[in-house]
Amino acid sequence: MRDYELTLIIRPDVEDTSLTALLDKVKGLIATAGGQGTQVDSWGRRHLAYPIKKINEGQYFMIRTQLAPQALRELEHNLRLTEEVLRFLLVRADE
Repeated sequence: MRDYELTLIIRPDVEDTSLTALLDKVKGLIATAGGQGTQVDSWGRRHLAYPIKKINEGQYFMIRTQLAPQALRELEHNLRLTEEVLRFLLVRADE
């Protein structure tokens, strides 16, 4: 298991209840992939450097987790299929 940081940019029109459900879904995807120890940090709503799908701002979240390297491909695939997620970045944590 390795430590990873998953940064998500979520559409700004997602409401609080849907946002909680979406974050639970992402945590579930991580757990299904064999991950553990998720910690979610909210960075709030920020202006994007450039428009993505004609959207100028997004809600930023960072999720710290532990995953096996073999599970990354499936997690990235599922995040690409999630419509509310504008962009994501999954990097290995440097500790």
